Amino acid sequence: MNYFSVVVAASLLLLGCSSLSTTERSEPQASAAAIEGHMLFLASDELEGRDTGSRGHEIAALYIATQLQALGLEPAGDNGSFFQRVPLRSSRLVPNSARMVLHTADGDQELAYPKAFFSSADPVATESSITAPLVFVGYGLISEEFGINDYQGLDLSGKIAVMLPGLPEHIPSEEAAHLGRERSRFAAEQGAIGIITIHTPQREAVRPYANSILYLNTPSMRWLDSDGQPGGVQRQLRGGAYVHHEAAEALFAEASTSLSSVYAMLDEKKMPQGFALNISATLSRQSTHDDISSPNVVAVLPGSDPSLRDEYVVLTAHSDHIGMIQDVRSDNRVNNGAMDNAAGVAILLETARMFTELQQAPKRSILFLVVTGEEKGLLGADYYAHNPTRPIENLIANVNMDMPVLLYPFADLIAFGANHSSLGPVVERAAAREGIRLSPDPMPEQAIFTRSDHYTLVRQGIPAVFLMTGFESQDPKQDAAAIWGSFFSKHYHKPTDSIADLTREYGPIRYDFGAIFTQINFNIALDLANDPARPFWLQQSYFHDVVGQPHTQQNSRTTAD
Repeated sequence: MNYFSVVVAASLLLLGCSSLSTTERSEPQASAAAIEGHMLFLASDELEGRDTGSRGHEIAALYIATQLQALGLEPAGDNGSFFQRVPLRSSRLVPNSARMVLHTADGDQELAYPKAFFSSADPVATESSITAPLVFVGYGLISEEFGINDYQGLDLSGKIAVMLPGLPEHIPSEEAAHLGRERSRFAAEQGAIGIITIHTPQREAVRPYANSILYLNTPSMRWLDSDGQPGGVQRQLRGGAYVHHEAAEALFAEASTSLSSVYAMLDEKKMPQGFALNISATLSRQSTHDDISSPNVVAVLPGSDPSLRDEYVVLTAHSDHIGMIQDVRSDNRVNNGAMDNAAGVAILLETARMFTELQQAPKRSILFLVVTGEEKGLLGADYYAHNPTRPIENLIANVNMDMPVLLYPFADLIAFGANHSSLGPVVERAAAREGIRLSPDPMPEQAIFTRSDHYTLVRQGIPAVFLMTGFESQDPKQDAAAIWGSFFSKHYHKPTDSIADLTREYGPIRYDFGAIFTQINFNIALDLANDPARPFWLQQSYFHDVVGQPHTQQNSRTTAD
C-alpha cells in the first residue's frame, strides 16, 4: 500500500490534476497491485478461458464471490448466497436437418443447404416445421418516433415475414440498433409464425455470406425462465432461415415487384414497402438441447440513509470469456480474456474494496453484479434484469465495465450512453477529479451503447453508462487510438489477449492506469449514491420515451434472496 501511494502520487503529478498528495486525500485509494493480482488469476491458463458453463468459469465466479465476501459485503444472490444460478439452454442444429422448400405455381423448389440458405437451432423445440405464405415486410421495423411501420396494410397472421437485414441509414445508430433487436417481437406481434432474412448484395459487400456459414456448428444459448422455457424468445416464431442474395430471387418469382428492384431501392437509400410474395414455403429443422447453469455473482454494500438505502447503484462487469480454441495444432489454445474482461472484473473488485474502506457508507446501497454469459448474448445480465434480486424499480443507475484496454496511459474516457441521461455530467466530474477528460463516442456507427450488459437494464428503464478507456494517450510517443485498434484487430477474442502476449507486444500492462480507472468508477458510484435525486433519461433522448423509467416497468419480478 505504501508503494502504491508513491505510484499514485507520481501519476497525479504527471496528470496535473490536483495539488493534493495521496495521503491528503480523504477517500480510499485504488491499488494497482490489487488490480494486477486479480487479473493474473482471472486471465490465467488454469481457468481455460472462462467459457459460460465451464469449470473454469465456475472457479472464476467462486474467486469473485469469496473476494466480495472477504470484504464484508452482504450476499445478494439466491438463498442467502453470493450466487444467482442462471439456467441456460445450449441448442445445436442437427447436421443436414434444415430444409427450405418453396411452393410455387410451377411446383416445389427445394433450396440447397447451406449454399442457398442456413438456419440456426431452435431453442424451444427439438423438431419444428411450418408451412405458410410469404410476405415481404421491408426491414420489418415499427417506430412511432421515426414514423416507420413496415407492416402497415399487410396481413401477417399465420404467415412468414421475409425481411431485409441491417437498418435504414437515416436512423441514428444507437436508436437503429435498439429497433433492430426488437425485430422478432414486431413480427410476432403482427401474427407471423416465422422469419426469413435476405442476405442482400449490400450486406455481401460488408460481410460475405461465406463468412457466416463458417459458424453453422456453433451452438446458440438462451436463459430459461421458471417454467424451463427460453427467455427473450418469441415462441410463436417456429421457423427461420437466412437466404443467399442470389437464391432469394426465387422467393420473388411470382411477386408484383422483383427482388432486383428492391436491391436498387437499397442502393438509392430508399425504404422498400412490403407486399405479398404470392408463394408459400416450408421451413423445418431438428435441434438438440443441453440444459446447463452458470452463476452470476451478486453482493451489496448497504446504504446508510434510512430513506435511500433501499435504492441501489448497480456496478456491473462480465466474468465469462470464450473458452478454448478448437485447433489442436496450436500450443496457445486458451482465450485468456485479459482485457475482455478480467480487467473489468478486477476494477469492479477494487472498487468494492474502496467502498468498504469508507468511514461511513454512502446513502444509497451499492450492488455489485458480476454476470455470466455476456459473450453468448448478454445472457446473465438479461436474466438478472428479468429476475432481479432487488426490486427493479429500486435500481436507480448502472455503471458497466467491459474491456478497458490498459495498454497505454489514457488521457480520456469514453462513457457510452452519457448523452442519453443525467449520468453524463456525473461521469465528467468524476473523471475530471483524476485529471481525465470525457470524450464523445468515437465510434457512433458501431452503436456500442446497445452491445454490453448494461443494455439489458436500459431496456428495463434504468439509466446506464458503459465505461471504456479513450483514444488519447498522456504519452506523446504513443498513439492510443492505434494501440486500441491494434488490440481489437489482433488480440480481441484470441489466445493472445493474455498478459504475457500483450506485455511482449505493448510493454507492461498499465495497472497504474487501471487504478485511475477504478478511482473514476468509485467517484461515479459514490456521487450517485449520495445524490438525493435519482438519475433520469434526458427529455431529448430516444430512450426517454422508448424505455421510460424503471418504476413504470410492471412485468418484472423480484426473486427472493
